[in-house]
Amino acid sequence: MAQTAFIERLPKAELHLHIEGTLEPPMMLAFAERNRVPLPYGSVSEIQNAYRFRNLQDFLDIYYLGTRVLVTKQDFRELTWAYLVRAREQNVLHAEIFFDPQAHTDRDVPFATVVNGIHQALVEAKDALGISTRLILCFLRHLSAEAAMATLEEALPFQDRIVAVGLDSSEVGNPPNKFTDVFARARAEGFLCVAHAGEEGPADYVRQALDELLVRRIDHGNRSLDDDALVERLARDGTPLTVCPLSNLKLGVIESLKDHPLLEMMDRGLMVTVNSDDPAYFGGYVNENYQAVADALGLNNEVLYRLARNSFEASFLPEQEKTGLLAKLDAETRLQKAS
Repeated sequence: MAQTAFIERLPKAELHLHIEGTLEPPMMLAFAERNRVPLPYGSVSEIQNAYRFRNLQDFLDIYYLGTRVLVTKQDFRELTWAYLVRAREQNVLHAEIFFDPQAHTDRDVPFATVVNGIHQALVEAKDALGISTRLILCFLRHLSAEAAMATLEEALPFQDRIVAVGLDSSEVGNPPNKFTDVFARARAEGFLCVAHAGEEGPADYVRQALDELLVRRIDHGNRSLDDDALVERLARDGTPLTVCPLSNLKLGVIESLKDHPLLEMMDRGLMVTVNSDDPAYFGGYVNENYQAVADALGLNNEVLYRLARNSFEASFLPEQEKTGLLAKLDAETRLQKAS
């Protein structure tokens, strides 16, 4: 119980969160009814029963089905607001949020509708909840590089709202170097870069993300451990990994949380953060991920503090804002030690 309280009170950032993956079953049903979108489910329990995945593709099939209920600016605003309220309740002080515009524009939902709805909630949350945010556009890697480039063009008028581009969706068979030109254009336009790599794909995908896409962070990165030279490079360069324990378990990346490589990553000098990925589908938000991995791996409070500190240090915030958040983290940790 004492460690649960420590986790709950621990200030933290979340750096790997897909906003479409926060679509809880009740909201999915409500949006479907409001927008007259047919679903193959008639109740919350039917949706929950469908959340049984053997692998990443099984999950993506239902994930894209869920995105169909998101149609209006109001939908995207409400979805984002609901996540931010929950995150702030878990003492998340900063969140860097992925969104998948192609999942919506391919259904004729305008790009502006998506980004304006999300942005409205982000602005409201800063004042009302005291949570800072950054927005990251992800390209769907199972689609073509040409489609990604067209999406980048659509994003250019919204550069004041989008800090970075990323790469997600079906990893195997869709290597990072498929998108080398797209990421080069994004960097030239001033976007930072991240990419999902080494979740189900090989360690070489992590290397491609570093060498071809020039990413600042690796999302997941579990398979990096298969390549000693790559591990040494990641440790030397301090490249952050945004790890998602419950996601890894739910998608079969690991058989048990006791097998999760988080401690090995840290022992080998990697900069690891803990995140929730798609929490509505994987059974837990960020605190549940901290708690699950702490229980499974026997993490003490010193390790949990380091993970929280890493989350702020790995963020895309200016140094002055990082310093302020790290001061809050240190003050809370001292307070808990004294109590």
